[in-house]
Amino acid sequence: MEDLFLDKLKNIIESDRIKLKEPMSKHTTLHIGGEADYLVYPSSIQEIKDILLLCKDSNIPYYIMGNGSNLLVSDSGYRGLIIKLGNQFADIEVKEEGLVIAQAGVLMSKLSSVIAEHELTGFEFGAGIPGTLGGAVTMNAGAYGGEIKDCILSATVIDTEGKICTLDKTALQLEYRSSIIQKQNLCLLEAKMKFYKGEKQKILDKIHELNSLRRDKQPLEKYSAGSTFKRPEGYFAGKLISDAGLKGFQIGGAAVSDKHCGFLINKDNASAKDFIKLIGEVIRIVEAKYGVRLEPEVKFLGTFDMD
Repeated sequence: MEDLFLDKLKNIIESDRIKLKEPMSKHTTLHIGGEADYLVYPSSIQEIKDILLLCKDSNIPYYIMGNGSNLLVSDSGYRGLIIKLGNQFADIEVKEEGLVIAQAGVLMSKLSSVIAEHELTGFEFGAGIPGTLGGAVTMNAGAYGGEIKDCILSATVIDTEGKICTLDKTALQLEYRSSIIQKQNLCLLEAKMKFYKGEKQKILDKIHELNSLRRDKQPLEKYSAGSTFKRPEGYFAGKLISDAGLKGFQIGGAAVSDKHCGFLINKDNASAKDFIKLIGEVIRIVEAKYGVRLEPEVKFLGTFDMD
């Protein structure tokens, strides 16, 4: 069955863009995770559609990812196919009147740089977000007062049946770290955004300022998945964790960052088991002390054995 699936997969996508038994630690910013049965790099909408339909027909589970900047993969890996939208699916088109159309696999940092080069303002906040546009739209990513919902006009998505449609800003239901894409298990293909003319040097200075703030306040030199927890209403997760006395708290190779307690880091060859145990302990201790239950922002993929 697996050989037949692989043969059919090779009819859709070239062999050099198919990986077998691929370590997911190579594809996440946490550098954690066991092997995925299959990993593919599609380069077109048609390839993505055909791969989704093949998985459905073959009853093979799949997961669509970008840069893996918000993902914890289990130590046992993933029994199924990973569709990685990266450099092969990262076209950017800058049109008249500040319109920008970009594919899901483009890195936010790259997109921000291209937008700045065209003297357009409104995306400076995205320069330091470590993921791809696909993940950013799905989660309505934001930083330093800006969010995806501030600049997006519409998004083209594909559902699990291979149906492609375009959703306007209202239909996307962009809320704090949430969207209809996430709620309905859709996949972003491309997004149309609107920006405005600005002074190039001011735009670059703003990007530099925000990136400097990140370097000063966040443990960018460590392996992490960014902010591990969503911001609880009326609080800041990092402050709650710090006030609970958990700065530097460690389980196995996973630790609470000394620099910013909202970041849990892979300090010393952490396993996924270490990391998820640390998340659980942080949640338990903060709730016991302050009555606030933290909700993970990081996504979990695979089977987690806590015994």
